[in-house]
Amino acid sequence: MRHLILASLLGATAMPALAEEVNVYSHRQPELIQPLFDAFTKETGIAVNTAFVDKGMVERLQAEGDRSPADLVLTVDVARLGEVKEAGVTQAVEDEMLDVIPADLRDKDNQWFALTTRARIVYASKDRVTDGDVTTYEDLADPKWKGRICTRSFTNDYNVALTAAFLAHHGEEETLAWLQGIKDNLAKRPEGGDRDQVKSIWAGECDISLGNTYYMGAMLKDDEQKEWAESVRIVFPTFEDGGTHVNVSGVAMTKAAPNRDAALKLMEFLVSDEAQHIYAETNNEFPVKEGVDKSELVASWGEFTPDDLPLSEISDLRPKALDLIEQVNLDG
Repeated sequence: MRHLILASLLGATAMPALAEEVNVYSHRQPELIQPLFDAFTKETGIAVNTAFVDKGMVERLQAEGDRSPADLVLTVDVARLGEVKEAGVTQAVEDEMLDVIPADLRDKDNQWFALTTRARIVYASKDRVTDGDVTTYEDLADPKWKGRICTRSFTNDYNVALTAAFLAHHGEEETLAWLQGIKDNLAKRPEGGDRDQVKSIWAGECDISLGNTYYMGAMLKDDEQKEWAESVRIVFPTFEDGGTHVNVSGVAMTKAAPNRDAALKLMEFLVSDEAQHIYAETNNEFPVKEGVDKSELVASWGEFTPDDLPLSEISDLRPKALDLIEQVNLDG
């Protein structure tokens, strides 16, 4: 009965009760993570019940309090990981098996851990942009790009994180100037998602856009979007005094965690060679564990040097970065 009640709460399909279970609230689309959970259940016999929570995850966990059925939170973007920590709905996890995650890709207090990385790159028109035209994030404010840049909203989590990283590298005054420069160079008002910007490049509305690497893999699998993807190439910009900005998908254990031991086993599995390989092949993302190969497609995009700025610092600067974006009214 308890299993069926939890399954109902989580929106999961009822299944025969197993000896142990883990309940996951996820920002990630179910199809992206189900192969991982299937492999975990096959290996351990532990069932994984999932609820896709696109919005209001923090509010839901706060409302449920100590009675929450959720053991783990899976989410994308360091900002969202920072939000669940700041809301006080997670707990620290000390576990040697999680030490394979580089220190700059986990919370300084061990409240959250990255599972994959993705680079925030430039999609550039193959026809209208030559090699070397854009090499740094600072280049995006150069007047030579006036009327040539497309982007999704800069208040989107991915662009806020990039702005926070820029702020960490350059300070407030230079960040404001950079944001104003990007706004001056826009071909049109920010709208849509990263793939919509690539479509705009294909349609000739702009020449470059910001995007996450994994969207290239997603577009190439889509009959309609494949033509958009083939009209651009991936450029890995760097900060002038750093590397390429990366963001993460990650996991955190909830403060309530009614199935803590089983949840810890799932966290350990998610950084295993097997799970990291599944992530790389299924989601076109970069493994966080050293020694796990990238997928053939991801490897074809080329090598880059990730920026070594700790993601916890980016998370801390997010509120100020958002304030600067709004000061410039970049989306206006």
